[in-house]
Amino acid sequence: MKIALAGTGSKLPSKILTNDDLSKIVDTSDEWISQRTGIKQRHIIGENENLVSLAFEAGRDALKAANIKGEDLGLIIVGTSTQDKRLPNTACELQPLLGAKDCACMDVSSACSGFIYALSIAYSMMNTLDIEHALVIGGDVLSREMDWTDRTTCVLFGDGVGAAVLKRSDIEEGFLSFDIGADGSKGFALYDNSYGDDRYIRMDGQEVFKFTVRTVPQSIENAIKKAGVHKDDIDVYLLHQANLRILEAVSKKLDIPLEKLPHNLENTGNTSAGSVPLLLDEVIKKGIAKKGDLILLCGFGAGLTWGSCVLRL
Repeated sequence: MKIALAGTGSKLPSKILTNDDLSKIVDTSDEWISQRTGIKQRHIIGENENLVSLAFEAGRDALKAANIKGEDLGLIIVGTSTQDKRLPNTACELQPLLGAKDCACMDVSSACSGFIYALSIAYSMMNTLDIEHALVIGGDVLSREMDWTDRTTCVLFGDGVGAAVLKRSDIEEGFLSFDIGADGSKGFALYDNSYGDDRYIRMDGQEVFKFTVRTVPQSIENAIKKAGVHKDDIDVYLLHQANLRILEAVSKKLDIPLEKLPHNLENTGNTSAGSVPLLLDEVIKKGIAKKGDLILLCGFGAGLTWGSCVLRL
C-alpha cells in the first residue's frame, strides 16, 4: 500500500509589499533586490490575518481538491516556525475549523524544511497507524519576525501557506523516497532569538549559500537513488524558493536544466515552510506537473536542516 498525494491548496495574504515599497523603508532598490535574489514582491499578513487563517483556507482547498471532508482526516501536521501562540499547537487550532474530529494533531518546527519533514512524519504515521487520510500543511508568517531596518533579511521573506492531503493508495503513485537531515553545528547561520530585545531573524547569507550548494544537491541525489530512478527521469524539481541564485547554483551543480526548476519567488519571496507546498499547488493547477509525472520536492533552511522526497503524481 502506497501513500499518495490526493489534493493540494494554498493561500497568500492579500497585502503585497513590492521592492519599491521596501525602498521607502530601508536603503535598497528594486534593481538591487531583483539582481541579487530574483524577488519582485512578497505577500504580508494584514490586520485580520494570521497563520491559522491562512492555513485554514489552504487546508480547506486541499480537502476540496482531494474530494474529502475534515471528518475523514486521521492526522493533521503543520510545518511552521511562526505559530500564532505557544499553546495549543496550530494543528489543534485548525482541527475544529476544518470539521475534523479526534484525529492526531501536531506541529513540526524545521523552518524552510518544515513541509518535507512533516510529509515524512505523515508518511510514517499513516503506515504505522493505518491512517487513511492526512492533511499536511507548511507555512509561516515571517513578517512578524522581521527587522524592517535590516536589508539583508527583510527583502527576502514573505508570508504564505500551502497544504496537501495524503491518502493510502494501491496503485502506482505516491511517495517513493525521503531523505532528511540536519547540521545543528551551523545553527548560527540562520536564527531568531524569540525573546529579548533582538528577537528578529538574523542570517549569515554566505554561510547559508555555502551550506545549500554543498548539502542540497547531495540530499536530492540521495532521494533519487533511494527511489530507484535517475535524475533525468524527474519531470519537475520543486525546490525551496530561497532566492534565484541558489536555484541556479543547484541546477548547475546537478547538471539539471533550469527549465525543470519552476519558481514563483519573484511573486512570493521566501515563505519558509510555505515555499514548497505553495509551488506544488501552483504547478499542479497550471498543468506544469501532471498525473503520472515524477516530482522531486526539496526544502532547506534554519537548523541547518534539509529534506528531499520523490513522488509520482
